[in-house]
Amino acid sequence: MTDRYSLGLFERYLTIWVLLMMALGTILGLTFPGAVAALAAFQVAQVSIPVAIVLFLMIYPMMVQIDFSKVRDAGRRPKPLTLTLIVNWAIKPFSMAAIAWIFFKVLYAGLIAPQTATEYFAGAVLLGSAPCTAMVFVWTYLARGELNYTLVQVSVNDLVLLALYAPIVGFLLHLGSVIVPYRTVFYSVVLYVVIPLTAGYLSRRWILKNKGEHWLENVFLRALHNVTIGGLLLTLLIIFMFQGRAIVDHPLDIVLIAIPLTLQTFFIFYLGYTAARKLCIRYEDAAPAALVGASNFFELAVATALILFGLDSGATLATVVGVLVEVPVMLTLVKIALSTRHRFEGECFQSEEKTRSLLGCLRG
Repeated sequence: MTDRYSLGLFERYLTIWVLLMMALGTILGLTFPGAVAALAAFQVAQVSIPVAIVLFLMIYPMMVQIDFSKVRDAGRRPKPLTLTLIVNWAIKPFSMAAIAWIFFKVLYAGLIAPQTATEYFAGAVLLGSAPCTAMVFVWTYLARGELNYTLVQVSVNDLVLLALYAPIVGFLLHLGSVIVPYRTVFYSVVLYVVIPLTAGYLSRRWILKNKGEHWLENVFLRALHNVTIGGLLLTLLIIFMFQGRAIVDHPLDIVLIAIPLTLQTFFIFYLGYTAARKLCIRYEDAAPAALVGASNFFELAVATALILFGLDSGATLATVVGVLVEVPVMLTLVKIALSTRHRFEGECFQSEEKTRSLLGCLRG
């Protein structure tokens, strides 16, 4: 492990910083609604430009670390990618639908109106059917996973999303057809992944050619160490600024929606994380495999809710709650992963011979 993973000021007190940004963002959103509305208006196909800027600050330092010569080796380790695809597309949407139905239709029956419950259920399904893209690089970095393999996982999941998101959502919500906002998908991938990835690739090439690997590792990356955490906190600040009014107007509803969304996130994480350990997948690949499924592509979910149900619908509010709980919950899962990484030690995880086949590993 390199020194750049040592805890800095932000990381050592990250929980306090997160709480401060959540509170400050809410206060700013309520105090300066006009300015916040003007800032929120800067968007392309429901993709926020301010969020894209702070996401660049988060993701660029990680993209510089990706060694594209090693990305090709990912094909020799198919198990983490296979696990991610199974969890994301064969389990996650349906477990979210089941959990949301239990809470909104049964447990909350006396608390919310039936029509509202149906709309909240729809919003939860839209979230649960869209696995994360850009933010998973942040969670992988913080969990000390392998960024090279994460790039492969994100790329493949984005391709699968284009084919499966609409039919899965249509099936679970009993809709004849679902209009997927492909412009939102396109701009999200370009702004959140392609641009930082290209900048990181070009920077890495230039630095290795002109400064050398030692300067890259010990000077440049050290200088960028706190940029990712700073970008994460700024993202959290902006999100809570944009949603400050919703928090005040619907406090009870937000809590009620957040409970099943949080439960689903923990369930999917532990499912993927435990399965990875049983399959003898090393920690550096297991952590991102579990985190990809646990996190959500909330921009896509929000945009789809707006198209299908409208701005003032319960479905849209549910997807917004997904945005609010995303960062605090995922940071908790990162801490859990880091505290349990010692469980991925031993001969099973170190020997490629013993982990060549899924069946052989499970029997071991």
